Formats: sequence, C-alpha cells, structure tokens
Amino acid sequence: MNTSKKGKCPVMHGSNTDTDKSVMSWWPNALNLDILHQHDCKVNPNGKDFNYREEFKKLDLEAVKNDLKALMTDSQEWWPADWGHYGGLMIRMAWHSAGTYRIADGRGGSNTGNQRFAPLNSWPDNVNLDKARRLLWPIKKKYGNKLSWADLMILAGNMAYESMGFKTYGFAGGREDIWHPEKDIYWGAEKEWLGKDRYADKEDEESLENPLAAVQMGLIYVNPEGVNGQPDPKKTAEAMRVTFERMAMNDEETVALTAGGHTVGKAHGNGDASILGPDPEAADVEEQGFGWKNPQGKGNAENTVTSGIEGAWTTYPDKWNKTYFHLLLNYDWELKKSPAGAWQWEPINIKEEDKPADAHIPGLKKNPMMTDADMALKMDPEYRKIAEKFYRDPQLFAEVFAKAWFKLTHRDLGPKSRYLGSDVPKEDLIWQDPVPAVDYSLSEKEIDELKKILLDSGLTRTELINTAWDSARTFRGSDFRGGANGARIRLAPQKDWEGNEPGRLQKVLKKLTEIQKGWSKKVSLADLIILGGTAAVEKAAHDAGVNIKVPFTPGRGDASPEMTDAESFDVLEPLHDGFRNWQKKDYAVKPEEMLLDRAQLMGLTAPEMTVLIGGMRVLGTNFGGTKHGIFTDKEGVLSNDFFVNLTDMRYTWKPVGENLYEIIERSSGEKKWTATRVDLVFGSNSVLRSYSEYYAQDDNKEKFVKDFAEAWVKVMNADRFDLA
Repeated sequence: MNTSKKGKCPVMHGSNTDTDKSVMSWWPNALNLDILHQHDCKVNPNGKDFNYREEFKKLDLEAVKNDLKALMTDSQEWWPADWGHYGGLMIRMAWHSAGTYRIADGRGGSNTGNQRFAPLNSWPDNVNLDKARRLLWPIKKKYGNKLSWADLMILAGNMAYESMGFKTYGFAGGREDIWHPEKDIYWGAEKEWLGKDRYADKEDEESLENPLAAVQMGLIYVNPEGVNGQPDPKKTAEAMRVTFERMAMNDEETVALTAGGHTVGKAHGNGDASILGPDPEAADVEEQGFGWKNPQGKGNAENTVTSGIEGAWTTYPDKWNKTYFHLLLNYDWELKKSPAGAWQWEPINIKEEDKPADAHIPGLKKNPMMTDADMALKMDPEYRKIAEKFYRDPQLFAEVFAKAWFKLTHRDLGPKSRYLGSDVPKEDLIWQDPVPAVDYSLSEKEIDELKKILLDSGLTRTELINTAWDSARTFRGSDFRGGANGARIRLAPQKDWEGNEPGRLQKVLKKLTEIQKGWSKKVSLADLIILGGTAAVEKAAHDAGVNIKVPFTPGRGDASPEMTDAESFDVLEPLHDGFRNWQKKDYAVKPEEMLLDRAQLMGLTAPEMTVLIGGMRVLGTNFGGTKHGIFTDKEGVLSNDFFVNLTDMRYTWKPVGENLYEIIERSSGEKKWTATRVDLVFGSNSVLRSYSEYYAQDDNKEKFVKDFAEAWVKVMNADRFDLA
C-alpha cells in the first residue's frame, strides 16, 4: 500500500480525459442517446434568455467590416501575413468553415462555428486555421455577444475578398455559436487521418458512402495531391464531381469556386511536415490552443508548413486578378515535389513576368504551382469548357464566383427569412427554397370553423394526422430545409415519395383543395394541412378525456413549382420514419439508430421523441395501416396505452422475423400484439424505459396528452422562423 503523499493520486488516472475509458465503453452496442442531448443549454454561457438574433440587430456591421479590412494588412510578428495581407488565410478559414456542409443530411457547414472544436479544429486540412481565428480574437472581443464566431468567420472571408479588390455578392448574419464539440456527427469510419474506408469500391468515386461528401477523413473536399495522394487530374476530376455535387454545387460552380478560391493566397509547404508538433486537441497546455508547432527556421513566414504543397497559384496573389486561367491554360505543367515532399504541378518555361513574388523574401520570384484539383479543370473535358469560357469572359467568371461563394457560405443558413443584416441580397435564389408571404389572417373563431369543416370532411383522423406529419417531418435543423411551410408535399418530387403514401396523399389533398376553394376567405393549403392534423389530435385528446386546445398559428404560404428546385429536394426524401413505424427497405443501420438520427434532425429531445412515438402509435398512424406497436384496444384515442402495455409484465416478447416481434400474454400464451425494434427499444433501453415508465404512471395520463400536444406543435412549427 502506497502511503507516500506525493505518490498517492486523488483521482483515477485518465478518468476525465480518456474517452475510451467511459463506463459505457463496456457496452459498445448500447443505443447511444447523446445525439439528442447535443448542445444542451447547460453548456451555453449565454443563458436561456439570450437572443442572438436580437443582439445581432444592434451590431454596427459597417464598423465590423472596416475593422476586418484593417486587420487584413496589419501583419502580426507572431504570425506574419503573406505579402503583408491575411486575405488568403481568412478566405481559407471561411471556406473550410462552410465547406464541411453536405446535402444528404444537411450537417456540417458554417452555421454553428464548429471549426473551433474537435475534430474539425484538428483536421489535417485545417492546419494553421487556429492562427486565423486567433487573429480575429480582438474583433470578436470588441463586438462580443452581438457577433458570433460563426458569423465572424464568414464575414472575415468576405472582407478578405473585398480588401483584395473583389466585389462579393452579399452577406447575411444569423449563425449561432455552439459551445461544445458536435461529437455525434458522423464524419467517416476511418481510424486514421486521410484513410479511405468510405468507399464500397475504392476505385469508384461514385461509391462514396452516404451521407459523406469529403473523399477522406480529415479533408474538406479532395486530396490536393490527387486521389489517395497519387496525381491523376482526370481521376481527381471524378472525385471533385462527386464531392462538390454532395456539397450542393454543379460543374460551373465547382470550376468557379476552385478558380476563385485559388486566385488569391498560397499553399505552404516549405519544410518538413513530419516534424510538426501535435494538432490543437493533442497539444499540451503551454501551446494555449495552438497546434502544429513548427520547429524549423522561423516556424512561420517563409518556413510555414500547412498542406505540404508550396507556392501561389497566380501572378498577383495579394489581389483579385485574372491570371489563374491564363497560367493554367497557356502553360504546360509538369509534376514536381514541394520542399515538404508533396506532389504539385509547376509550369514549364514560364515567363519571368508571370512568376509571383515570394510571400516574405523581397526581390525573390518563384514558380506558381497548381494542385491536382486545379489541373483537373484543364484535363477534364467538361471542366475545361467552363474554364475556357471563364478565361474569355472574366466578368462572367467574377459574377458566377460571387454567387457560388455566397451559396457556399450561406447554404446551411436556411431560408432567406432567417438572414440578418444590411448586406442581404434582394434577389430570391432558388436554393434558398423561397416561400411566398401570406396576405391573410385567421381569427380564433375562423380557425374553429375550419377545424369543424376538416373533421366533418369525410377524411379520417388518421389521414389528416399522417398528411400533416408527412408534410412537416422533412424539416431538418441542420440546414433549416424542409418542413410544412410551402406545402411542397403537393409538388414533385414529394408528392410521389413512397413514404408519403401517394394514393392517400392525393385523396387528402383533393379534399383540402375543395375546402380551400369553398372557404369564404383566403387560406393556404399549407395551413389547411397542418390545421387538419392539429384538429384530429385535439379530437383524439378529447376522446381520451382530456380537453385541450392544441395551438395553431396560421401564416404558411404555398410555394409554386417555379420556386422549387425539385432535384435538390430528392435528398429530403424519408427512407425511414420510426414515428410511423416504417422504413423503405432493410438497412445495415438498426431502425432505432435511424430513429435517433431523424429525431435529432427534427430538433427533438429524448422525452419529446418518446412521447411522440407513444402518441403516434395509439393514434394508428403507421405507414400502410400496419398494427405493429399499436398496444391499445382504443386505436385513435390519445391515451398512454402504448407505455402502459409496453411496461406491463403480463406480457413476454418474442422475435418472429426480421425486425418483427410478437407480444404474448403470459397467462394464456396467446398473441396480443406485434411490434418492431423501434417499438421495443422504448422498453429495452434503460433511459428510454425510464421515460416510458414515467408516461405509463396512473397520475400522468393528462401529462402525456399535454406533452404530446406540445411536441406535435413543435414539429408542425419547426420551420416557422417568423415565430421564433
């Protein structure tokens, strides 16, 4: 027994720092509900009454912009600016903040300022962006709560371009900071940086695993040296087309962004990358959040090592200029190794006047360079056509790039109604999913009259509830797309989605259209769809003996086909919906895990998810009318029977097929009900069972109904940003 005061440690070693020693690591297959607790209010120092949107409105945006422009040329000794201008660094920071966005689930992107935290702050592709954020700290400190890091990083990129002579398309604020790593976002299965375990066929770029967009762990887009680090511009073009498409960009936007991003600034690889210090999350306390310490030479300036590639892309990299396409298309290029040993392309027999000046050594000129992605614009036939068009028409290039940059940096901010500030462009862009504003109001009396008409329409409660749910469930809080506003469920492609049961949907929409036309005042189909479901829930609660008024707020508009980019909505198609006990086919991921993912995108907490499941089951809302999980003899009544019978030990549970179980009465041995994994997980998982037992209590029957109604309204109003 060690009695030495010095040797006796008061805590278990690693208990607070080693995530692999979490007690839950003993049960690796246990359902992890952490994703539903992401960004709990306890981690936010602002407090529950803080309203960032209101704070931003107090911001002197012009003053911030002027401060940022002044910062660009205020070179700091601790991290000297290339050519005396931080523009390239700030643009890369903004680009990499926004560039993690992916269309499949809307996650990533600039909307939360998550580049400040792991894993993004320590990705290989983000080397030295810790310096960019630290350079911005005095400005963040000055403007405080009125300016989030998320907004500041994007605005810094805009002002970098402006100060280098380029006119940006606009800027919108409204991004709120998170205060804790988004550790539950799936960035890939690899266990090492720059691994490539995300392809069903490693030779086929199209086989990239969903929902991922980047080609390798730790990269934002593609490997600048080439696919798997092997130069091959045509192969890289294939990877670019896949990854940029998954980040919501077409070929023209891809060429514009690549060229526009590389018109200014440089890559850094003048040293040995293998001897850099650890990344920010691995560095010790004396580094104070910095990573990749460079022991070579000055450790910065001309000795900076970032990507390992070394050099500028253009002749005048400290200002917006027209030389990118001139150099790319008019010179032959050959493969060379950078001082850090990275593959890059350099021009053959370049004229002296086309060479850029060294970023730090006066009087020295160096070759420009191109990455494999740049060479892809020259070698790929389709990219080449666009590149030549931009070369011939620099003004067109500037216009396309300006809009593509705006899209890149605002794609996950949501609809235009969420945009804040005086620099918001007036134009409505189709990727913003515009919805027309309504020009009517409804009184409480009129709402009650419409409820009665809807309930007496001949449509069943289930038909009304399912149509409202299917319209609203597409909302995802990751990029604020989807939802009931716009009534796009009546348009292609949503009207034909299997999960929306097109036959039932058309029947309901036909009747709702008749009601709309027969009503004495204006009312949108979007409002009627939600009001119909709400009226049915209210009536089901009444039948359970609980008289409540489920809140309904009109104001949804009806989008037209011209306002709808049908192709971009394909990614919102539900392939599963645990709330309606349905999945399109069998997947490798368990149904209950897919339920958690969907619930998190909808912004639901674990208790809200639980109460909605219990209510949707007893209301009989299952896809196709199946009876799985309907643990009640009073289907259609908003009772707590699902939880009462799930937790009742009079029954046993028997697997009888793939994702199918029978609930057997112990005394008689007879089958009472059937269920799926999504049903039974609310009894098997210890956390979810605690919620189920809560709602099964005799004294919580009314509490269950009220909580269900509250969660229902939350889902129906998730995209009503005008109510926030």
